[in-house]
Amino acid sequence: MDRWVALLRGVNVGGAKVAMADLRRLVAGLGHDDVKTYLQSGNVVFGSTVRDAEALARGIERAIADELGLSVPVLVRSGRELAAVAGGNPYADREDDPTRLLVAFLATVPEKSAVTALTVPGGENVAFTVTGREVYLHYPDGGYGRSKFTNNYLEKQLGVVATTRNWRSVRALAEQAAP
Repeated sequence: MDRWVALLRGVNVGGAKVAMADLRRLVAGLGHDDVKTYLQSGNVVFGSTVRDAEALARGIERAIADELGLSVPVLVRSGRELAAVAGGNPYADREDDPTRLLVAFLATVPEKSAVTALTVPGGENVAFTVTGREVYLHYPDGGYGRSKFTNNYLEKQLGVVATTRNWRSVRALAEQAAP
């Protein structure tokens, strides 16, 4: 059985409201084991014999739609993928404050032309690295909350669905999903 992490976009942070108890119940109801949520923002760690991340994401999206009446994008990463993300942050050695480091998880690999064209809005000091389906973000002068280089901005510029987590959450989820 593999360990997986489902990341719901926009849940309980200005978007759809989903109780974590309901989310655990829905994911367990799909036949997955050892279902745990992390924080209140739509992070679910679980075990499953299903080996197709897209099928897992579609199943969770459908269950949320059917049972809660909400349309919520779900991105799924394996425990191994999340461990690689947690171990591959190019900014981790430059920053002691984990609130200034984030990872935007992308539903698909963006077009190369979109990645090449991606720039930080004028006047902002943000470093970013796009690696496959992740964007590592570093906000050395302050927090993500004051920036225009946000999840919505990334989605618009890259043309893909994204959901962003802070570095503390990424590390905690990677630890919980470790094989």
